[in-house]
Amino acid sequence: MTGSLDTGQPHVATFVTAGPLRLWTERIGDLACPAVLLIAGASAQGYTMPDALVARLVDRGAQVIRYDHRDTGRSSTVDYDQDPYGLTELAGDAVAVLDAYGVESAHIVGGSMGGMIAQWLGLHEPARVRSLTLLSTSPVGIDPASSPLPPPAPHFLRHEAGPPGVESDVVLFRLMNGDVRPFDEPATRAMLERCWARAADPSAAANHGRVAQRMTPDLQVPLSTITAPTLVVHGDQDPIYSPAHGEALAAAIPGARFELVPGMGHVYLSPGLPELLADLVPVHTA
Repeated sequence: MTGSLDTGQPHVATFVTAGPLRLWTERIGDLACPAVLLIAGASAQGYTMPDALVARLVDRGAQVIRYDHRDTGRSSTVDYDQDPYGLTELAGDAVAVLDAYGVESAHIVGGSMGGMIAQWLGLHEPARVRSLTLLSTSPVGIDPASSPLPPPAPHFLRHEAGPPGVESDVVLFRLMNGDVRPFDEPATRAMLERCWARAADPSAAANHGRVAQRMTPDLQVPLSTITAPTLVVHGDQDPIYSPAHGEALAAAIPGARFELVPGMGHVYLSPGLPELLADLVPVHTA
């Protein structure tokens, strides 16, 4: 099935299998180019990794793959009480996507929970990882209930969600954007309308809120064992994970570089921000 993002490069959207699940995926760019796998955050469809980010990466000579997590978008939904899952299973979905496209290794770019999935891949599937770019995330293996790292900002914790839908999500994205960089409401609204229109079961995405509660032994492997070149990118206006989370993550991974982006919050739709982030991804490293 042909996709809609117009980069002038090959572009296909299709379903792949991950065990009993079907995952919606999209690949854009020349198959001879290095692969970049974009992994979205909790409860987020692949399209929350913006088109402008994808287009810039393709312009830089990458083929880009993004996909819907289980329980989001057009991917399969799960009865979580019957078949609970955590980061381990979500990372397995990412590997299944690479396998389906015949990609032996990729540059992994993960945001928020997607950054935690990326860390898992760096720990347990190092041969599949050319580099890690970890956006707006926190170290895996830390129980949120006992974490020494700062909690979300008070104004974020005070936020009360409205009725589920586009309008409530626009308000949430405005809050996550922060007040320093411009909030692109038209682009945000268009992306959210697209996501809501294609969601097989919008309520299923709430299952991702239970993922952090599954602290399995594989999450306790020291981050110091990650060998992939790693870049940790964090916004100084992130209301969910303060910069201290990114600094701690970079300090735990040997050789990791920490990049603080002035004015960036926890989402990536502010004008010029997707291109800035795309230019940081080390597409042409070995």
